[in-house]
Amino acid sequence: MKIRSVEGLTFDDVLLVPQRSSITSRSAVNTNTRLTRRLNLAIPVVSANMDTVTEAPMAIAMAQLGGVGIIHRFMRTDRQAAEVARVKRAESYVVEGPATIAPDTTLADARDKMTIEGIGGLLVVDAEERLLGLLTARDILLLPDADVPVARLMTPRANLITAGPDTDLEAARRILHEHRIEKLPLVDAEDRVRGLITTQDIIKLEHHPLATKDGKGRLRVGAAIGVRADDLDRAAACVSAGADVLVVDIAHGHSEHAIRMVHRLKQRFPDVEVIGGNVATAGGVRDLAEAGADAVKVGVGAGSICITRVVTGFGVPQLTAIMDCADAAQALDVPLIADGGVRTSGDLTKALAAGADTVMIGGLLAGTEESPGASVIRDGRRYKVVRGMASLTANVDRKAMELESEVPAEEWERVVPEGVEATVPYRGTAADVLHQLVGGLRSGLSYAGATSIAQLHQNAEFIRITSAGALESGAHDVQLL
Repeated sequence: MKIRSVEGLTFDDVLLVPQRSSITSRSAVNTNTRLTRRLNLAIPVVSANMDTVTEAPMAIAMAQLGGVGIIHRFMRTDRQAAEVARVKRAESYVVEGPATIAPDTTLADARDKMTIEGIGGLLVVDAEERLLGLLTARDILLLPDADVPVARLMTPRANLITAGPDTDLEAARRILHEHRIEKLPLVDAEDRVRGLITTQDIIKLEHHPLATKDGKGRLRVGAAIGVRADDLDRAAACVSAGADVLVVDIAHGHSEHAIRMVHRLKQRFPDVEVIGGNVATAGGVRDLAEAGADAVKVGVGAGSICITRVVTGFGVPQLTAIMDCADAAQALDVPLIADGGVRTSGDLTKALAAGADTVMIGGLLAGTEESPGASVIRDGRRYKVVRGMASLTANVDRKAMELESEVPAEEWERVVPEGVEATVPYRGTAADVLHQLVGGLRSGLSYAGATSIAQLHQNAEFIRITSAGALESGAHDVQLL
């Protein structure tokens, strides 16, 4: 038995000491950072791989704003792959493999497909993928007869404007404007569909200049997987759907099966970035990095709905964990993701100053419009449900998914939860939350005299504060409006 001589610190235990600064405007600072060794972000924020936080809508919003989202794994493999594919289709210069439909499909089925995939049009093709027509949301408005085949209401091929598969952005813009159309199918010499360019996609390129994108102009997205043998198949399905990052999702990442999974993923998918975690020590960072991890998540028990420290007695206060891990990460050139405990933009700044490259957010984003959590009304106010992925209901739901049936009552009694279910206030859109977080970070960088997150690492000086100092830091001695 041994005891460390240093105290474990978390965000409320410290403040950052202001430094001399030549920065005259928050706009003068740069929030670019590394997510992994090879992938960069415009803002240092990652949405958590929780089933009440990140599915396709959240991942789309995060990537458009310059961050990235990690699709959770608590669903069937085919559905997770579909969520990844939905993100990859959401925005790009050319939609590769656009959604298609057969001419004899009913309008009702066409509407369902548009709703599920979140799109406003379908290309109608024959069995050889040759273009027959175009069906848009306008064509099925009010559905006069849901059983009518698509061929009856589609715009036929003879009336469509098309272009070749190598059409560049400027040429596409001219064609769309000249013909006053919204969708431009790309076809080859045999009239087979090879892609689609839409007015909305071009507009999105202009509206989201900081978007996190791959080489084809598609939004980047990550997918979480577990550590069982069949999770390699889950990883393969997500990579095939376009996942840019795989996250090994396990509470105790400094364990043999987590390390082995990181190694297997890098062997099987050498061109895909792999994130390992969660750890709370420098040794955990070293072992995952040596196994091939391209980034490491730090945080054991720091999340707002996590009770691992209470149930198991294990954990390290988050600020100390980040600092300890940062030394090893810098030596190995592996980025750190601080996962858990961030409640304010000040916490975000402290996490980055302590050595993290990005911060994973769960609870703050769980209350947004894009999160998949259920909405509830209490005393006239709107809330959304959030739960830890080791909570009672999450454990039972995961078991039910594996069994493909209801979990017997006696199985519920055997669960030892390490998370809770809760509600969080509705907070508007993800953009609203990120605007406040990143705006506070920009101010924080100016107080540090830092024009970048790398400079923040170098300039940061922390000071311990007392409980009285913590009280002084917030609003006090006034009646809040």
